[in-house]
Amino acid sequence: MTFVPEQTPPSQHTGATPPLPPADPNSGRDSGEFDFLGGSASTGTIRVTATAPMVVCGDDALAYRLTTELTRLYEQPVTAVVTSARSATGLRLQRLASADGLPVTVIEAASPSEDVLLRAGVATAEALALAYTDDQQNIHAALRARRINPRIRLVLRLFNRKLGGYLEDLLTRATSDADPAEPETTTTVLSDADTAAPALVAAALAGERSRIVEAGGLLLRAADRTAGEPVGAVASGELCTLAVLSEPAEPRRSDADPVPLLLPDEARVETAAATRNRVVLEAITRQSTHGEHPSPALRLRRRLPRMPLRELFPPRLMAAVAVLVGLEMVFAVLTWRVTSEPPLQAAYLSILDLFGMGDPAIDDRKGRQILQLLSGLTGLALLPVLFAIVLQAFGSFRTATSLRQPPRGLAGHVVLMGLGKVGSRVLDRLHALGIDVVCVEQDPQARGVALARSLHVPVVIGDATQAGVLESALIESAEAVLALTSSDSNNLETALYARECKQDIRVVMRLFDDQFAAVVNQAMRASHPQATTRSRSVSTLAAPSFAAAMMGRQILGALPVERSVLVFVALEVGNRPEFVGRTVEEAFRPGAWRVLALDLAAPDERRPDLAATAVVGDGARRPTELAWGLHQGYVLDAQDRVVLATTRRGLAELLHPRTASRPR
Repeated sequence: MTFVPEQTPPSQHTGATPPLPPADPNSGRDSGEFDFLGGSASTGTIRVTATAPMVVCGDDALAYRLTTELTRLYEQPVTAVVTSARSATGLRLQRLASADGLPVTVIEAASPSEDVLLRAGVATAEALALAYTDDQQNIHAALRARRINPRIRLVLRLFNRKLGGYLEDLLTRATSDADPAEPETTTTVLSDADTAAPALVAAALAGERSRIVEAGGLLLRAADRTAGEPVGAVASGELCTLAVLSEPAEPRRSDADPVPLLLPDEARVETAAATRNRVVLEAITRQSTHGEHPSPALRLRRRLPRMPLRELFPPRLMAAVAVLVGLEMVFAVLTWRVTSEPPLQAAYLSILDLFGMGDPAIDDRKGRQILQLLSGLTGLALLPVLFAIVLQAFGSFRTATSLRQPPRGLAGHVVLMGLGKVGSRVLDRLHALGIDVVCVEQDPQARGVALARSLHVPVVIGDATQAGVLESALIESAEAVLALTSSDSNNLETALYARECKQDIRVVMRLFDDQFAAVVNQAMRASHPQATTRSRSVSTLAAPSFAAAMMGRQILGALPVERSVLVFVALEVGNRPEFVGRTVEEAFRPGAWRVLALDLAAPDERRPDLAATAVVGDGARRPTELAWGLHQGYVLDAQDRVVLATTRRGLAELLHPRTASRPR
């Protein structure tokens, strides 16, 4: 580890890069040596300014995964700004540089102030990723970075999607004002929770056969095909096979788990389709709304949550009311027969007797007197029933704004543990699909508790690893359990405890370490071969989209496939030898990329957003037209823009051609 001595900063900030310190003959380093640039911006000192083209600011798993993605796949030097070099992320980044020999420079700073960004080399960097967990901190840093370097590509991690859209437009317009000739969008707002939520939901709902991927304003439907189904069936609308899953159709007891086949060729699909499930691209539709759920019925349901009648009027209470009403009807008929009064008059007299407001029938017949006594007794029973209805209604409406408890008899639901950022997104999607959910959260002030309250989803407050908490969530009758806290040990302990409560329950865990996840999966599958066990890493699923956005290409969306990711990209063919002059069939590289669609718009009419409308020559507006299911003999031209499905390695080769020479 090489420490760089402190340098005195200039007396006044001029917007230029601070001068570099004199060369130290003892501080020479190659790309595998770790630099630690310490100090704090508050001390009034600035040390050496980093010159890496990529800057990553963050102090959690996403920052580490993103740095790994940029250095390993794209061979880019990275300057990482962390809150503490002694934190878990800081130590992992140090290990990347010292043990793995990757070009990583680490700067320790309490916050991304303007001086810290200058030290990180933002003034000359190509891209900056702001991956802090605090949205406000990322926004402040983005505004500072845009002022320092108007041309830098900004990639922001924001949980608030609405605010993210406004901020992306604001920063992009600021860039266009500074340089109108800049052709490329320089601000991208992403959310790791949004990227990971579809994969977690799909893993929990093993019966769901289709997944929706939002890609540049379009909705791509990736459907699951079970083993043995015909390949390329026209009736099913199948366009192509995106992946062959590693899970065979029948349970295996082998110790080695095969990896999924991403973008396989037709020969491998035909061979594996008989015994392994597939993920296919089935249909494409244009997104009709800017919200996450375009269905009007779903939006109405979320705006107007309904109060279940079984909570407002319990079955036993309603049965008592029904019995009393039936008795009153009988008394009304008998009063009509005994008194010979008109039916309405007889019913009125019967009701008066029921409430004790009728005149005593002293001089009437014996039958009339008996009916009056029975009506009075029934009225005495009716008063506590009415009082109970009032109390039940008051209690139900009072708890409408509080947390619900799991209703008795609930079965086939999903137990969701953890209502943080990721858990909130997963809860939102499960509720939109109409899946019954019971949440377990230890912190009553967690982010997703308010969402669960607004959706009237039952929540159990407590530690899921403690006895009795999962039982309160009715784990014995649940179909799946999702352990989505930020602690690997808590998620594993919850999964094991849930497996003990119900051995055949589907378990989905959020685990950071891939090797640890593989060992856990293998052990749990060996102990419970008939049960389903999945592990997913949020940072692993999100890092490819963040890294590709930093490289400056239009990333449309990502499709998680087990613990791997397929990325959808809009790419200009240009002078790329991989595409120009080649047919669609020749441009297809199995395991790397595949051409899915062609943008039919003229080059001067193209918009970065594929769902946006373009203004044509006559002033009319028309949506972008994409040709899906291209003929395999179509020859790609330099003026074409295509939509690709790529793997992480394939995307790295496209964005950084030097990686093509590396062994894959």
